[in-house]
Amino acid sequence: METPLTNIPLQASAPALICEHLSFSYAKDAPVLNDVSLSVEQGAYVCVVGENGAGKSTLALLALGLLAPTAGTMRCFGIPVDDAARRFELRSRIGMVFQNPDDALVASVVEDEAAFGPENLGLAREEVALRVNEALATCGLLELRKHEVTSLSGGQKQRLAIAGVLAMRPSAIIFDEATSMLDPAGKRGLLETMDALHSQGTTIISITHDMEEAARAERVVVLAKGSVAAQGEPKDVLCSERLLAACGLEPPLAERVSAKLRSRGFSIPPCVTTADLEKALLC
Repeated sequence: METPLTNIPLQASAPALICEHLSFSYAKDAPVLNDVSLSVEQGAYVCVVGENGAGKSTLALLALGLLAPTAGTMRCFGIPVDDAARRFELRSRIGMVFQNPDDALVASVVEDEAAFGPENLGLAREEVALRVNEALATCGLLELRKHEVTSLSGGQKQRLAIAGVLAMRPSAIIFDEATSMLDPAGKRGLLETMDALHSQGTTIISITHDMEEAARAERVVVLAKGSVAAQGEPKDVLCSERLLAACGLEPPLAERVSAKLRSRGFSIPPCVTTADLEKALLC
């Protein structure tokens, strides 16, 4: 019996994602990505930020093997993204949650949507049922399993899209502006789900314009005009007003407030989260 792809051991030393001098152009257009070198270790939580047109979503599509590099290389868990013979294996390792869940949902019933991915992996019916139950429970949709997908709210659809990815049990998940269409409660729930997945060992790559979301990550990568402008811990990247302004971005609210207080003579350190700011104000 053939071994299911999800049971093939990962290369222990292989990064979840590594780009070496990666470039990509659509047809004869100017490069969307230009000489990008970047590494994301297994189990990391990395946020990629940049203004529109910086190349963030193109980077994600390359990681999924939906595009092939024009120059340079990209590997996910040791698999070259342009290796057509291993594309199915690649997509069993890395999943993606899109900005608009309607772009990802294909089935008419909630449980069928969650089952779509694992069924395509060729798993046994019992294993598919187990994964569907776990994924729907994780996303708070178990009681809606028999509902029509069209009856769900926007937030519920996004949670269903996540459940479909989770049922594949990928080692890494890319969230491409996944909170942008959610209300505050839905956004908070999704971010908490991302935190929980990370705590369980899943590699999280979040693409966002929201600096408050970026502050939750372990590392922030700034893309500007298709190149890596900066990368580092949130406090080192998101508090650099000059750097962010040059890339069409601004610091998170907590740092804008702390910077204003410093300009008025208060001894407040740089802050990237509201928790940091509250702690600084109470000291």
